[in-house]
Amino acid sequence: MELSLNQVRSWRLRRQYLDRPSGVSAEQIVERLCGVQAQVASAAEQAIAVRMASPAVGVAARALESRTLVKVWAMRGTLHLLPAGAAADYLSLLAAARTWEKGVWQKTFATVDQVNEIAGAAREILHDTVLTREELAARILERTRDDSLTELLGSGWGTVLKPLAWQGVLCNGPSDGTRVTYTSPATWIDGWTGLPEPDEAAARVIPAYLGAYGPATMDIFDQWLIRGASRKAMLKKWFAAAGLAEVTVDGRKAYARTEDLDDLANAEPMPGVRLLPAFDQFVLGPGTGNEEIVPPGRRPLISKAGGWIAPVVVHDGKVAGVWESGDDGIAVTLFPEAGAVSEQELAAEAAHLGTTVGAVARAPEA
Repeated sequence: MELSLNQVRSWRLRRQYLDRPSGVSAEQIVERLCGVQAQVASAAEQAIAVRMASPAVGVAARALESRTLVKVWAMRGTLHLLPAGAAADYLSLLAAARTWEKGVWQKTFATVDQVNEIAGAAREILHDTVLTREELAARILERTRDDSLTELLGSGWGTVLKPLAWQGVLCNGPSDGTRVTYTSPATWIDGWTGLPEPDEAAARVIPAYLGAYGPATMDIFDQWLIRGASRKAMLKKWFAAAGLAEVTVDGRKAYARTEDLDDLANAEPMPGVRLLPAFDQFVLGPGTGNEEIVPPGRRPLISKAGGWIAPVVVHDGKVAGVWESGDDGIAVTLFPEAGAVSEQELAAEAAHLGTTVGAVARAPEA
């Protein structure tokens, strides 16, 4: 099947709930988006709220409190909100890459034996309890008696703890004031049965990803998952077993779910403008370097130093500019190549967003 990029963009907007259907819950949004990045908690809240017909403050926090969502290091080693019932699938695929077993990783951080020792200690320590990072580090050091791990365990980046998250040993617990806490998913998530086999998990995760960001290639999926670190033979096996359709999008081959083909072919343009928050899945799903949604040469304005992903303006299914929130409102900067974007629609969208960031729009800047 031959599809145009415009059809794909229009279809993605609706699949990512950017048409804001009524009655959609935080859990449904996170599930559809295959997780929401949560390095910045307020950005995760906004990513959910901007997809709701009537934005509500604190919906993500309430879902975390009720444990229908879980916060854990996931895709690309970043914190994500994941549906509690599906978290194990995503973690299984991340663990399958065994990135902590690579020579460069071991040389830079910790050996496989050290990671295994930390994981064994944490599995016992965190069972049915919640500990701060400092408390967990102290107890692991007490168990392992390996003082060389002191600095790594205390690092805010959590480098040696991420492999534990991917193996299903730990997830985030409720915040203790400004301090992060950890607990065991085995005792935190109802119905947790451990990680499924990667082949089994891939049969669910790959179609879910394509249901929001497809059609896409294997490489795009793998960059989203773990920055391209999956074993290529394993990745090919997963895609071959997923029962997918091969399509072309403006001449480029990609994979799609068979059940989406009719909707893709009949996708109508979705009018209007959307202001999306920092770290939004609209750009993180396909990747900030994907020129299907990010105009050529504009990536440096979106993917910035320190891993910051800027808030974006979306028009006609692609990024048309960036915005920022200040004391006197939301300042929009449009890319000249974006074409005409209605100031009235921008103002309405800023008002919608203002319920979560507490600001109103200034006049857009060209």
